[in-house]
Amino acid sequence: MPDLSTIGRRLRMRSAAGTAAAVAAALILSGCAAVEPSSSQSSPPATVQSNAAETPQADGTYSLVTGPATAQPIGDVVPVTGTGTPSLPATVTDFTGNSVTVTDISRILALDLYGTLAQTVIGLGLGENLVGRTSSDSDSSMADLPTVTASGHELNAEAILALGPTVVLADKTIGPPETLQQLADAGITVVYFDSERSIDGIEDGITAVGAALGVAAAAEKLNARVAQELTEAREEIARMVPAEKAGAVFLYIRGSGAVFFVLGEGSGAEGLISELGLEDRAAEAGISGTRPANPESLAALNPDVLLVMSDGLASTGGVEGLLKRPGILQTAAGQSKTVVEIPDGQALNFGPSTPAALLAAAQALYAADTGQEAR
Repeated sequence: MPDLSTIGRRLRMRSAAGTAAAVAAALILSGCAAVEPSSSQSSPPATVQSNAAETPQADGTYSLVTGPATAQPIGDVVPVTGTGTPSLPATVTDFTGNSVTVTDISRILALDLYGTLAQTVIGLGLGENLVGRTSSDSDSSMADLPTVTASGHELNAEAILALGPTVVLADKTIGPPETLQQLADAGITVVYFDSERSIDGIEDGITAVGAALGVAAAAEKLNARVAQELTEAREEIARMVPAEKAGAVFLYIRGSGAVFFVLGEGSGAEGLISELGLEDRAAEAGISGTRPANPESLAALNPDVLLVMSDGLASTGGVEGLLKRPGILQTAAGQSKTVVEIPDGQALNFGPSTPAALLAAAQALYAADTGQEAR
């Protein structure tokens, strides 16, 4: 019987997952309502290929962009094929340590803060079985599905029950927990997964979802494809990273009030920053989880580039609105307006679409050198 409480921890300590879950919970409790995915994210299916402009040939040097830049939306996850029919019933030990038996996957809900679980279901070839979505699910194939979250990431029990799901996949980044318990009490099979999101956890995450849905062969095939795409993306990005790395900070923003955080270790941001060839100023300063982005902390971190989610940036008035935030202009990034926005569903997803998302972010972050010295 597959044990999902150990899948996802071969390379990590459980405390790290707790940190990531706590980060997500802190953001939710702070009122971090997500904006519905925009229609501009609809695009043809792609795996590593993104909708960003083709990367220039790396014959010369690259430099960090100066000024605002946007990572282009990537295509939908392409499902694997030719892996046979699901093997049900599937009995697993989920991430909470409970034994769960899945007997029916005809109506699936995949619910988490990042949209990773739903993308994994699509990648495993079961996208047509999804009956609803959260506000984080940006794949165009899910655009017409009803949303089961209110106020960003708060589950609506009535909306979920009305859809009649046969199985719910979830983690502790979404809630409240009482709603998920209400679903279980109503006789719906609920399977819990690891809340941590990281590059190292992609393979384990896909394996865990595949085991719960009885499609282990599809999970193996999807993992092989993602591993190859990640290798190719890393090779391409390595050709773009300047010899002198720039310092970066990832900011989580919602509106113009107090939801304004620096994301540190355990948030997933450190993995994104590292993969993009940047120095993580928050990690270097020993910041873990989230920390208010006040003027003092921003000035001390002094990043060369600020990474943000697109919807968060829009909610604070765009780049010009961000620059009005206290402390932003005290940083090198604020003075040069070097703000790179990444679509919300791509930034910290860490799932089947990650290779394409990394490449799109790198293409926004670096430009072929036109004569100036690389940073």
